[in-house]
Amino acid sequence: MSSSAHPLLSRLALPPALRNWRPGAGSNPESVSMLLIAVVVGIGAGLGAVVFRQLINGIHEFSYGDVAGWLSGMGGWHLLVIPALGGAIVGPLVHYYAREAKGHGVPEVMQALELRGGRIRPRVAIVKALASSVCIGTGGSVGREGPIAQIGSALGSWLGQLLKLSDDRLRTLVACGAAGGVAATFNAPIAGAVFALEVLLRRFGSVYFGAVVISAVTADVVAHYFEGDSRTFAVPQYVLNSPWELGLYLVLGLLAAVLSVGFTRLLYFSEDLWDKIRVIPEPAKPIAGGVLLGVLGIYTFQLEGIPRIFGVGYETITSALFSELTLQMTLALLFLKMLATALTLGAGGSGGVFAPSLFMGAMLGACFGQAAGLLFPEIAAPSGAYALVGMAAFFSGAAHAPITSILILFEMTGNYEIILPLMLATVVSTLISRKISRESIYTLKLSRRGVVVQQQQEVDLMQRVSVGEAMHHDVETVSTTLTLEELSDRFAHTHRTGFLVVENGNQLVGVVSIGDLERALGKPEPQVHTVQDIATTENLLVATPEEPMWVALRQLGIRDIGRLPVVRSESDWTVVGVLRRIDIIRAYNHAINEHALEQHRDEMLQLRHLDQTGLIQLQLPANSPVVGRRVRELSLGEDCLLVSVRRKGRLRLVRGETVLQAGDQVTVFAEKPRAENLRKQLLGEAPMEEQTQNGHVRHREVSIPAQAEIVGRPVRELQLPQDCVLVRVLRGSEIILPRGDTVLQAQDRVEIFGVDERLSEAEQCLIK
Repeated sequence: MSSSAHPLLSRLALPPALRNWRPGAGSNPESVSMLLIAVVVGIGAGLGAVVFRQLINGIHEFSYGDVAGWLSGMGGWHLLVIPALGGAIVGPLVHYYAREAKGHGVPEVMQALELRGGRIRPRVAIVKALASSVCIGTGGSVGREGPIAQIGSALGSWLGQLLKLSDDRLRTLVACGAAGGVAATFNAPIAGAVFALEVLLRRFGSVYFGAVVISAVTADVVAHYFEGDSRTFAVPQYVLNSPWELGLYLVLGLLAAVLSVGFTRLLYFSEDLWDKIRVIPEPAKPIAGGVLLGVLGIYTFQLEGIPRIFGVGYETITSALFSELTLQMTLALLFLKMLATALTLGAGGSGGVFAPSLFMGAMLGACFGQAAGLLFPEIAAPSGAYALVGMAAFFSGAAHAPITSILILFEMTGNYEIILPLMLATVVSTLISRKISRESIYTLKLSRRGVVVQQQQEVDLMQRVSVGEAMHHDVETVSTTLTLEELSDRFAHTHRTGFLVVENGNQLVGVVSIGDLERALGKPEPQVHTVQDIATTENLLVATPEEPMWVALRQLGIRDIGRLPVVRSESDWTVVGVLRRIDIIRAYNHAINEHALEQHRDEMLQLRHLDQTGLIQLQLPANSPVVGRRVRELSLGEDCLLVSVRRKGRLRLVRGETVLQAGDQVTVFAEKPRAENLRKQLLGEAPMEEQTQNGHVRHREVSIPAQAEIVGRPVRELQLPQDCVLVRVLRGSEIILPRGDTVLQAQDRVEIFGVDERLSEAEQCLIK
């Protein structure tokens, strides 16, 4: 419909896109749709976990049942052949169809979240399921949590891409898939959700936290339906024998930290070593790895003819939890498992590191518990209790995920009595391992690829600003009794696209847009006469001053509108302002500036605590010997560094050409013996050391006011004192080298150079 359809519309020549300002109709479908999609992802992840587990069991029974029977004439050497056969399948499958399926899976999911907005190729789920099930089923010393996390993530990513969701929602679905996979695999819905938030998203303040939890619960319910409700490990009810025993658990946490970091470095050392082997083709390396693993398995401890270091090793972990293994066996299995896992993954196998970490932690704890029982028989609990705590401590030390470690062990065992030592050892292990190595077993793989993953994501800047701080207070409203002709006049004179409709003392009752007016006036015989007849009055979207900005931003996104009414409270709809897109942009810029200032202050405070150093922060007085001089001309000494300059509330980048001015707030980093003397020199209370012959010569930066006589005149007409010279002109971000015909303009910043006594006279020539 053109604006000529009605006489009143001829004055409203606005683009159609600006005529549809309607914050009104409709409820919030976004959260509901995300929760429904999360349920679908949870069902898919649960079914995937069930199929994956059955696939592993089927391949294991076939390999060490049927195939082992066929190779019975080889004696124990079939333990060498079966892992090699598994490698012969895994190598080509991963190399030719989905190389992301190589390794333990979680870093690949993190990389997809970090670099590709959560986009994972759908084929990864299929290839990872097949490769990992073959690797684990034929004896590969890996776990199933990494694969199922990657499988679930790929399912969530595929569904999100199919629905063409935004990157933020796509990342949430990836986390939903991982949470559902872990929850269904280990019967641990809480730990599954926390794993996705702590390890993958690395934040707990996600807007879609509910979606992750619902996906984990749904997947766990699906797994229960098919496999029943059973704990992964059956554990005796251990208790804390004595408060003094906490000291033993603390030592266990220290050992777990050191060994978990050692395992991480051994794993990546093995990967590097295998990468350097060029004589073996990439698809064939898992075969060689399987052969070496078989050799290791033949000469180690076995259970029913199968080496204890093969596969996930849950039976051996259970034996350790029931204190059934000897001291020598647990100590040997600890290092043998470490070597077997490094061999499997280094050679190109496919599987996770969670189960191996639990295995090594259980062996460490059982070994430590038996030693503690010999040394402190009065206070030490059975070795199985230390094995349980060691599992969580070791995994937390490797993954830097203490909350996940505590919760998953609690859910997998159902033992709450030993929660205090479990928490103590896990937190100690995490702190020490982070001190030794900044990167976890997951993030180290990414950092080696050049992908930097923040250990803790920044808080959303929009949570720092409230709607009340950002809203526009000058609100134009119309009453319900305003006629359409009067409304048309208001639109024409104000050039607005919409108004808030109020009555009874500024009470919000609706909104009206220019599109509403066009539709009403475009009818052949209009039946409406006032604003009340055309305004949107139901299902209005509003904000309150106390709400954080991100809530209002989400409200705007629901209907793709440009502004949002702000009312006093949910019960009192008195209009107090309006939130526009420009207000949000300004608020975001303000939040960024505040955040930058906080970071700067934090960095300065950290520098203060460095040994043998001092941090000087001061404001330069007019008599400071450094005022008017360039930074490169200062003789601060090799043990001093000018860190920052703040001028008129803004941080300036410190360069050699930066000219210091009176009133500048400077931060200087210096050795402590020199710091106090330097502070006095900068304040003009002591002479500067190593003064140059030109110490009396200064630079000065002058801003030309609009009323100055020199505005609009060339530089040749500027009569500066004999001992002063015009160096350069700064016009916005442009630097101009002045010539005789250079015309000076208002707001130009002019740098002059000369003797102290003449600079003030030169400045007057520029500003008078």
